[in-house]
Order: sequence, then structure tokens, then C-alpha cells
Amino acid sequence: MIEFNNVSKVYASNGVHALDNVSLKIDKGEMVFIVGASGAGKSTFLKLIMREEKPTSGSIIVNNMHLEKMRRGKVPYLRRTMGIVFQDFRLISKMTVYENVAFAMRCVGKKNDAIKKRVPYILELVGLADKAQDHPSELSGGEQQRVSLARALVNNPEMIIADEPTGNIDPEMSYEIIELLSEINKRGTTVLIVTHEHELVKSFGKRVITIDDGRVVSDTADDRFVVI
Repeated sequence: MIEFNNVSKVYASNGVHALDNVSLKIDKGEMVFIVGASGAGKSTFLKLIMREEKPTSGSIIVNNMHLEKMRRGKVPYLRRTMGIVFQDFRLISKMTVYENVAFAMRCVGKKNDAIKKRVPYILELVGLADKAQDHPSELSGGEQQRVSLARALVNNPEMIIADEPTGNIDPEMSYEIIELLSEINKRGTTVLIVTHEHELVKSFGKRVITIDDGRVVSDTADDRFVVI
């Protein structure tokens, strides 16, 4: 699903070494937390997975695609295998909940019949069936994040990437959002969650990869992991 082999990333504009010789593998169907302090390299890690950036050295395979060799025209096909959940929701304020989720399907050319069938199902899945005609401004932060998650799920991606999904919601709702992602993972979807909330991570007992100063310093998937 995701494989990094000796990946380093140096930004030419400022010489920052964002990642340093990272090697790891995340298998299909896993739920994994990526943790680390601000500036540790988490954002660069995500950008490489989504092919927003290319590695300076090393190789990256995501969903059987070799990203370091990928042509720009192929990037949209990679991203269609992913659903992205952002910290700041990124909902369209003039659209209803239903329309925000439907818009994601329209962007990939789905027809109205498919949209009318799929969107209500996804809204039911995330507990927002009764909010379909509300606008984002009428929702709580936790509800807006659920809309963001519904939008990420609606095209049935192989992988959900959640970038600080609890950053703008209260602690109680934070747990509910991660619990919902856990339920989605149980249905077979790979889930990758980037967060700085260590206590929240501990309560789920899933694999945790810790990045510090551009290096993977611990990985709970391997008890023999050696800090380098």
C-alpha cells in the first residue's frame, strides 16, 4: 500500500532536510498513526505520499505506483485512490452538506443516479443523514469534520489520509472522529492519521510511527525497531 525505501527530502529553496533516509511499509488494511512535533517531517511525509513533492533520493510506492518516476499527468489517478481529511474541513460554504459530498463525486465524473444512491448512504454512515440540507455554518466543528470525512469516503478510496483531523474540534468529538475512522478501517479501508495528540493515540492501541527531525525514531509494528 505504502512503501518508502531510503527516502530523503531536501528542499532546494532553503536547504532544509525534511526527511532523512526513511524506510517503512504500511500494508493494505492497516490503521496507522503518524506522530511527531511540529517541524518533525510529518507534513513532508504526507506531501510525498500524495505526490505534492518528489523525493530527493530513494523510492516511494503507493497503491502499486512508483511515485518518484510518475509523470505529472498520472498524479490525478493516484489521488483518486485516496480520500483526504483536512484539519480545516475545507467545505464549500454556499453548498449544503449533501452538495458538498456530491461535489466530490461530480469531480470524478459520476452520474446523477450514482450520486443520489451513494451520498445518502455515506451521510448515514457518518451519522449526518438528518443534516443533509444544512449548510456548514449551521454545524458544529465535529459535524463539519464528519462532512469532510464523508466527502473523503464517497468515492470509495483505497486509503483515507487524515491530516490533524481533530485539530479544530473539542476533545470529546476528537475521540468520536478517531472512533469513526477506526470503524471505517474495520471495513477494509487503509487509514493513515497524522496527529500530535499522543494521549488520544494511546487509547486506540494501533500502530504508531514516530517521526523526529526527519527520521523514523520508533515504530510499534516492530518490537525490534532500533532508533538510528
